[in-house]
Amino acid sequence: MTLYTAYGLTIRSELELPELVVAPGCEHADIEIRLGRVPCGEEASERPLAPGVWANRDSLRFQIPGTATYHARDGRTITIEPAAGSDDDSVRLFLLGSAFGALLFQRGALILHGSAIRVDDACLICLGPSGIGKFTLLAGFLQRGHQIVSDDVIAVDEGGRAIPGFPRVKLWQDAADRLGIQTGPLRRIRPELEKFNYPLGENFADRPWSVRWVYVLGSHEATDIRIEPLSGMRRLAPLRDNTYRAGFLKGLKLEAEHLRSCAKLANAVHLARVTRPRSGFDLNALIDRLLADASRHATPFGERGCWDRLGSCRQPDSAADQEPHFMRENHQPAPNSGADSVAALTSSRIRRGDR
Repeated sequence: MTLYTAYGLTIRSELELPELVVAPGCEHADIEIRLGRVPCGEEASERPLAPGVWANRDSLRFQIPGTATYHARDGRTITIEPAAGSDDDSVRLFLLGSAFGALLFQRGALILHGSAIRVDDACLICLGPSGIGKFTLLAGFLQRGHQIVSDDVIAVDEGGRAIPGFPRVKLWQDAADRLGIQTGPLRRIRPELEKFNYPLGENFADRPWSVRWVYVLGSHEATDIRIEPLSGMRRLAPLRDNTYRAGFLKGLKLEAEHLRSCAKLANAVHLARVTRPRSGFDLNALIDRLLADASRHATPFGERGCWDRLGSCRQPDSAADQEPHFMRENHQPAPNSGADSVAALTSSRIRRGDR
């Protein structure tokens, strides 16, 4: 098996993962990815969560018809049972999306769905619904020389740092055409999709960066770009609503911990809603506005600090405290307090393909 690294974790995998960075010289693995039979029916301990999805406090299992069944357990192992005739690219797509998201939840990370970009000595996160232009904006930052911390699946640790994810972005053909990127040499994320893995190379940020700004993208019929800071309880909803695979939280009994993590991050960063013209907007003008707004709210909230309570930050007491808790050898999943679900699981989105 080959050893890889992602999200600050060492991964031993029986499935080849060309999208990841090989971890030479490592012997210890935080995560094991195995190929084998996944228990189901009376053998399985999970309860139904949605069509094709089952979960309990310690494990989550989901099935993608024609591709594979995935089983994430204890934040340490993912077992994959490929379907007959499935291709490795499709199997990897859901492994590096939904399955990895479930495993990071189990390890206690806050997982957001968006783009995380390094700006100077901190991280700027863009959130928003599908089709709002998150990748177009990310590409614009790339063209200006900014590094990407994570795309699509953003893991934020308990100290408010975005952890480097996979060293690639997923690129649609039309976006590649606009950016002048030749897709011929690139690997498709699925054989039937005009979407490709684009390696970031030196444009990948290979260390954690404190999240200092979160922008929620939207559009309107007007011709101007508006940035509206969010205050009070309005700061919580954007993080809750843009959580990656939020419906998994109910089955994993992590809803209360997730809400607390959202509140901590919302209370520690500059959070604003950005509204741009629905059509014909100037990408460079949008980036200029974001960077100007970020420069006006550039006070760090405490890189490498850990929250003791909402709104406070302490400095780490030991070398172990300096690591995200989901990276530690003896990590324990957060306890459940029985809060209501933060969002319903859209299982059809999972089966359709990770965006």
